[in-house]
This record gives sequence, C-alpha cells and structure tokens, in this order.
Amino acid sequence: MMHRKSPLLLQVSAALAALVTTLHGDAPIASHRYLADPASLVVGDRVYLYCSNDDESPVGGGYNIPDVVCVSSTDLKNWTDHGSVFHAARHTSWAKKSWAPGAIERDGKFFLYFGNGGGNIGVVVADSPAGPFRDVLGKPLIEHSTPGVQPATNMWLFDPGVFIDDDGQAYLYFGGNGEDNVRVVRLKRDMVTLDGEVKHMKAPHFFEASWVIKRKGIYYFCYSSNPKAGIRIEYMSSDRPDAGFSYRGIVADQPPLNHGDNNHAAEFLFKDRWYHAYHNRVVATEAGIPTSFRRNLGLEELHFNDDGSIRKVSYTTSGVERLGTLNPYAPVEAETFAAQKGVETEPCADGGMNLCDLQQGDWVKLVGVDFGTTGARTFRARIARGAGAGAIELRLGSHEGTLLGTCQVGAAPEGATQSWVEVSCQVEGARGLQDLCLRFTGAGAQLFKVDRWSFE
Repeated sequence: MMHRKSPLLLQVSAALAALVTTLHGDAPIASHRYLADPASLVVGDRVYLYCSNDDESPVGGGYNIPDVVCVSSTDLKNWTDHGSVFHAARHTSWAKKSWAPGAIERDGKFFLYFGNGGGNIGVVVADSPAGPFRDVLGKPLIEHSTPGVQPATNMWLFDPGVFIDDDGQAYLYFGGNGEDNVRVVRLKRDMVTLDGEVKHMKAPHFFEASWVIKRKGIYYFCYSSNPKAGIRIEYMSSDRPDAGFSYRGIVADQPPLNHGDNNHAAEFLFKDRWYHAYHNRVVATEAGIPTSFRRNLGLEELHFNDDGSIRKVSYTTSGVERLGTLNPYAPVEAETFAAQKGVETEPCADGGMNLCDLQQGDWVKLVGVDFGTTGARTFRARIARGAGAGAIELRLGSHEGTLLGTCQVGAAPEGATQSWVEVSCQVEGARGLQDLCLRFTGAGAQLFKVDRWSFE
C-alpha cells in the first residue's frame, strides 16, 4: 500500500493532475505509483510489467526496494495495478532486496528472477502471473562463486533477463558494471536449475539491464550503456542466443526528463507490434521532488528496419496507440485506469486491489470505453463506505466533462467503515465509444474505497 497523503503527496497529486492534462492522459502509465526497471511478460491478450518498487524509497535519497510491483493491460492504455507480487524479506529467508526483475512463463508456471541488490540473483515461482510468488530454492540461484561467473572486476550480480528459444532451451542473462561483465547461462526445463557453467559475453559500454528478444531468426541483446556512453539503451545482434554478438547501435537515447540517471528497458511483441517499456522521472520532476530515487513507467512503439536493425525509439508525449476497447458491462477493477489525480491503492481483503485514500475531487480516467449503440442505464460499484457521505460522479471525456449520473455513497454506520456494499445509480448518455472519468466527491480526509464497478 502507498503512504497516506502527506503534504508532499498532495503536492505530487496536484502535479500529476497537471501532468496528465498536459499529456492528454497518455503518459506516464501507472502514474499513481513510482515504478522502475520494467520487465515484460505477455500472457494471452494481456501484457504484464514487473517493476522495482520505488514507492518506499526515501524522497531525500537512497533506494529501498524490497518488493516487486506488477501492472498489466490488454490495450496498453488502461493499466491494472496488481500491487506487490513478491516481497524479498517476507517471502524468502535469505534476500532483503528485489531489484530489476525478469519474468517468464513455462509449463503453466510463472518464474520471477530478481537481484538481491548486486550480490546475488534469486528465482521465485507462482501459479498466476499476478502471484503470489514463492521461494522454491531457499537460496540464491546465482552467486559470485557460481562456476563461470569469475573472473570479474567489480561485478554486479543483478538485472536478470530470461529468454526461452524456439527449441525450448532457456537462457538467463545478467551482470553489470563493465564491458566484460555480461554473463549468460542455460536453464534446465524446471527453470530453477542451471544447466552447465556460466558463459562470458562482452558488450561495448555495458553497464546493466540485460534483455534478449528474437525476431526473424535474429537474437538481440539489449542493455543500458555506462555514463560515459550516455546511459542509453544499446544493442548487439547474433544468429545464436549465447555467442557471436556484434554491436549494432542504439535502441533508445536517454528518456526525456530522466536527467542522465540510470536507464532500464524491456522490448516485447504484443498483438503483432513491438514495444519498448522504460522508466523515466517525469512524475517526480513535475512534483518538484528529488528525482533520482522516484522513477515512473513509460511505453513507446519499437520499429525495425528492413535489414533487421532497430530503428531508434522516438519519445512522444502521447505514448502508444490504444489496442482494443474496454467493456464496461463486465466487472472492471477500480484500480484499472489510464490517468488519475490523487488516488492510491491497497490490497483488498477479498483479493486484488482497491482504490483508497480518496479525497474531494480525486478521479480516474479510462479511455476507449465501449458502451455500444444501445448504451447503459445503470452504474454499480462495490465500495467500503467512509465516515462521511460522498458520491461518484460519472463524466465523459474528462473529470469536468458531461455528467452521466451521480452515484451517492452514504456514510457508514458506526464501526462498519470496512464492510463492502453495493451502490448504484441511473445514468443517461452513456453510448458509443467514450473516455470515462470517475470523479470522487465528499467531505472528510478520506472518502470511501472502491473495489470494482460495472454498467448495465
């Protein structure tokens, strides 16, 4: 759960509101959280991003990243917050940190690899892409003493990138802090056992953030370059997954408003298009707080040239095109949105997450909501009432747009503020393909909580 709203967080919320208005709600994604080092995993028609959680890092400086947060989307605009899916200190007996994860699916299981700081690398397993992930080894998967890791100069053991080739062979790439500090090792079918010794690779300007993709028979090893080279995302290519790589160039320059700080990206294929997920520092910049340890997610489309080289990413303020529409007649998790002002999330007692710490004028915006030609007549929401009365305003286009209806939320009986109930209201004008805002109103420091909603 994110912190309760302090004066600083209220300042952040106000800045975010201005930011998403300027950017038409397209970027950054998951703007209610500080997340970084995205690793992508496509499962069916949904893409999951697993991220280092900067929410707990001190604003004044220093990283405190004990857990991995996951967000996902089916249309690349409306993102669902799945919360913390793995916490190193709570879910293992040996790790305290979970930096820059890598994720993959095999045989119905989901595997998450993470750096315990820069000292060793672990792996945890889940039955669902949204976790919870559990430690099956009870120890690191890779350490400095693992055969093949040495010799190395000032090696960082972190930033694992995992890849399964077309023939079923799995590989894990990792390392940091030196051109000679790239490492790759085969994994057995169980994905938690090394298959042979670690092999050495070399990459010009290599610093961190190993990531591998394959396209049309070409293997691409992407990584963050060192400060001297501009901390860009660069790449090599090969016709083999673990050798023969040659330098090809730049995938993406420093992101805008990243202030020359660390860089990390994941490239992935989703619905026949390639994408580049990265972190930026635009949210902290707009909030007027120190940016080094508070990062946010961004997404751009990735293109290839006819010769197989990667066309350098162009950063935009609109992000990527929406893929598909949102069905408002099926239950929608309230922690799903494209843009927001002031909202926070927390684990819900019934599973998943819910919106919390809502205050007067906070809102969430969803894009591409398809009400159909007949339209909707009723709105329903599952809420936990607060100490005072409030309401959910349903508006088209923006938080100041056409009012479809107002769903009243009464005050909770004394001692019943955590009980979940359903509220509903009639709506008029909810037809066609629209952007929808849920605006929360009411008196008091904290209004009600929202678990999910739908239209009829």
